[in-house]
Amino acid sequence: MREPARGDEPFAVLLGDDLIDEADTLLTTMIEVQQKTGGSVIALIEVDPSQISAYGCADITAIEGEDFVRVNSLVEKPAVGEAPSNLAVIGRYVLHPSVFGVLEKTEPGRGGEIQLTDALQTLAAGEGEGSGVYGVVFKGRRYDTGDKLSYLKAVITLASERVEFGEDLKTWLKAFVG
Repeated sequence: MREPARGDEPFAVLLGDDLIDEADTLLTTMIEVQQKTGGSVIALIEVDPSQISAYGCADITAIEGEDFVRVNSLVEKPAVGEAPSNLAVIGRYVLHPSVFGVLEKTEPGRGGEIQLTDALQTLAAGEGEGSGVYGVVFKGRRYDTGDKLSYLKAVITLASERVEFGEDLKTWLKAFVG
């Protein structure tokens, strides 16, 4: 049965605390992968292994001839020595609508909350329509705006590149720090 509020088409979820440069084609690539595979697609980024406990983490298998990977399993915020890789899940998803049925059956996990990571884990292990989870490893500019210093860096970096006020901002910054 189709539920009007959520539809029956794949959809994108973009978390507000992950800022990705608008010039990057990450979301376009993820949509293409979803159309090719029929599953759900997550964005991954390599992080220093000492930082992996701050993220969901993916165990992956490379797919020969493709620029995306198959996600075998996901772990929400693993301990540093227990992470299956240094590939962190970042806040970009293209999800098959079957995720809603899985979420309805997902028990609260880490932190007493229903975790999208747990639902994606179920889809990764499943078979049939909407199953399978794939990852696109992002190599562009990303800022974690949930981190105060990263937020400030994002604002300054992106603002300094703006045609209408970038040069004035850079001049002011030099005077301010000088």
